[in-house]
Amino acid sequence: MKKLFAEFFGTFWLVFGGCGAAVFAAGVPEIGIGLAGVSLAFGLTVLTMAYAVGHISGGHFNPAVSFGLFAGGRFPAKDLFPYIVSQVLGASAAAGCLYLILNGAGAFSTEGAGAFATNFYEMEGYAGRSYSMAAAFLAEFLLTAFFLIIILGATDKWANGKFAGIAIGLALTLIHLISIPITNTSVNPARSTSQALFVQGEALSQLWLFWAAPIVGAVVGGLIYKFLLQKSEE
Repeated sequence: MKKLFAEFFGTFWLVFGGCGAAVFAAGVPEIGIGLAGVSLAFGLTVLTMAYAVGHISGGHFNPAVSFGLFAGGRFPAKDLFPYIVSQVLGASAAAGCLYLILNGAGAFSTEGAGAFATNFYEMEGYAGRSYSMAAAFLAEFLLTAFFLIIILGATDKWANGKFAGIAIGLALTLIHLISIPITNTSVNPARSTSQALFVQGEALSQLWLFWAAPIVGAVVGGLIYKFLLQKSEE
C-alpha cells in the first residue's frame, strides 16, 4: 500500500508542479518563466520525487513508465493496474487543486490549444503551427521510448544509482524543451488525463493518442534496452 501512496503523491507533485508552472507562471508578462521554465519545472518534479519516494515505489509517476519497466523486465505485471490507478488518481487530484486555485482568480479557461496545460494536435498552437496527428504520435512515441532507455540505463545495477534521479529529471526537462511546441508534451498518460478531465471537449477526444503513443513508445524503449543494450551477467 505504501508503494501506491508513493505513486499517488509522486504523480500529484509532477502534475501540480509541472502543469502548475505552465498554468500560473509561463505567460506572465515580463517576468514569466516561458517554455524553458515549464520544461525545467517538469524535470524538477520528477527529480525531487525520485529522491523523496523513489526508494518506496520505484518512482514511476507515469503509466507509460510502468509499462516500459514491465517490458524491460523490471516490473511485475500484477502491479501494473494498481500503479496506473494510483498515478491517474494522483494526477487528477493535482489537477483539481490547480482548478480550484485558478478558478479562485476567475481565470479558468477552456479556450485554445493547450488550455489548462492540456495536450493537443491538429490545433494551431505555438508559433502558429498545427502538427498533424501522425507527427504528434511520432514525437510522443520517440520521446517516451528514449525516456525509458534513459530510465532503464540510469537505474541499471551496473550504473551509479545515486545519480539516477538527476539523469531522469534532466531527461524529462529535455523532452519538454523539444516537444512543448508540438503537443504541449505528454509522454505521460496520467498527466494528460488529469487536465483533459477538466477541459473536456476536444482535449478528451484527443486523449487516446496521449495514452497510445507514450505506452507503445515506452514498451519499445523497454524492449530495446532489455535485448540490445542491457549488459549481460559476467
